[in-house]
Order: sequence, then C-alpha cells, then structure tokens
Amino acid sequence: MSLRVSLIAAMLIGGVWLATPARAALFFFNTGNPDGRLGALSRRPSSGKFETETADDFILSQTTSIDHATITGLIPLRTPLSDITNVEVELYHVFPKDSVEPPAGNVPARANSPADVEIGSATRDGSLGTLGFNTSLLSSSFTVSNTVVNGIIKAPNNVTKGEGSASGEDVQIAITFSPPILLPPDHYFFRPEVLVTDGDFLYLSAPKPIVAPGTPFMGDLQAWIRNSNLAPDWLRIGTDIIDDTTPPPTFNMTFFLAGNTVPAAGTPGQANCHGKSVSALAHQFGGLDGAASALGFSSVNELQETLGEFCRL
Repeated sequence: MSLRVSLIAAMLIGGVWLATPARAALFFFNTGNPDGRLGALSRRPSSGKFETETADDFILSQTTSIDHATITGLIPLRTPLSDITNVEVELYHVFPKDSVEPPAGNVPARANSPADVEIGSATRDGSLGTLGFNTSLLSSSFTVSNTVVNGIIKAPNNVTKGEGSASGEDVQIAITFSPPILLPPDHYFFRPEVLVTDGDFLYLSAPKPIVAPGTPFMGDLQAWIRNSNLAPDWLRIGTDIIDDTTPPPTFNMTFFLAGNTVPAAGTPGQANCHGKSVSALAHQFGGLDGAASALGFSSVNELQETLGEFCRL
C-alpha cells in the first residue's frame, strides 16, 4: 500500500471530507460503515437481468481529481469473491442539469434527484480498463432490515414498503480510477454498479445524517434508485418506495472517495480553462510530470486528455 493511500485510510474516521481552500490538499469523502438498515440493488445488465442503479450524493467545494473509491455491499452467502466480475462507476449532476425539464411525471418528484443522464467523461468501467478493483470479505454473515430489488415501479404504484430483510456476505470493493476523474466544484451523485455471477450486489446503507468529527456534510441528500424500466426517472428509496414511517425514512449509501484538490484550476467552458489548469498543476506539483505522477495519471498525455475533457464539461 502506498504512503498516500495509507494516509487516507488512517484519516477515514476523521471526518466526512477534507480540503484546504488556499492550497492543494488530499481530499476524501466518507459516509461511514454500513448501518444494517437497507440493501439496494445496484447491478450491471447481463443475460436475463436488467440494469438497476442506486446513487447517493457528495459535494466538491474545489476542483478535485478523484482516483480512489470504495463501496460496501451484500452478496449471497457462500459466493466466491471471484464471482464479482465487473464494476462500473458513473457520476451525475443534480436534476435538472443533463435532463428533460419538465419530466414525464412517472415518479412523485425529481427535485434533488440525479440527472437523467450521466457525465460521460466521468464514467469508469472495469471491462474497458478504466478502473481496477479488488474485493475483500468484511463479514461472512451480515443482515439488513429491508431491501429494494424488484419493487421499482412508476407512480402511482411506487410505494411497496420494500422487500424485507436479507442476509449475505458483507464485501468491500476498493476501486482505482484510471485515469482519475477530474471535476469542478459542484453537487454530484455517485453511482456504482456491480456484476456478480449467479447473484446480485445489494449496495448497503450508511448512517443518515452522516456523523463524523470535523466539518459536517451540509446539504446531504437521500439515496435514489432506478432500473431500465423507470429510466430516465429516479425514485427516492425511502420516501417514494419504502415510505413505512412518518416522516418517511431516508438513506445514505456506503462509499468513500479520495484524491487531490486543484484549487487554482480553470473553469470549464471558459476560453482560458485549459491554459489556467495547466499552469495551476505545474505550479502546484512542480511541473506536469510531477502532477501526472502525484494525481495517478499514467502519463502527461493522459493528464492533458483529461484536462481537455474537464474544460468541455
């Protein structure tokens, strides 16, 4: 394990996010450990199985390069870890960006949901070689109180109360993005999907509100879900689907993001974005070679290509 990753791991309990406004800093965002309340399907499409997406939000206060993530979920008991054969990650703006407005009316609400479509330049897929992943077993038996797997239904039949408890193996997937994902300051949704041979991955919920020392995550939204029958719309897992308490339950999902801030980067869409970003990185890391190495890019050329995508966002 590298010194940088070791430092990030040591800081996991220290807070929800870390970034220093005036200068570059390590960045991390951590929702915490599974709370046993919910398992929500997050599945890559495969033969006989349609795609199902579960997403939760995070905020970047500065331009940030994200190179690592972890997610935690439930797979069937006695499933070999080798049966986890692919992971894909997508990121979304908050509706109504990248969306049809007004929406079609198939769900109770779209305010504060993920957008209709993902941020294309931020997608990373293990099958395409743009992310790597390693899976570890946290517990051979873990139980959640409720699940959402098949009960993802258009309004007005969206309230199902969930599909009951489930038990399985608690697994954590450590993800490396290659190349890293470079994003400007904004509010985003993080959506991982996992392909499991002869099984499913139930993405586990984390405490809400997020409780950690240091700066709290202000503006924390709830988790949303959709499948290919509902897309491009999304349903709130607690408010729209489970809805079994007053007020309805809300959920976060278990994920961790890590990387570096780039405080002086240019602004996407502006004519000087690329030049300003190159200058900022060269100053911050002593040159583009140093920037590429520090941020986890395989070469200066890969870093330059990512900067081009970033400036077109």
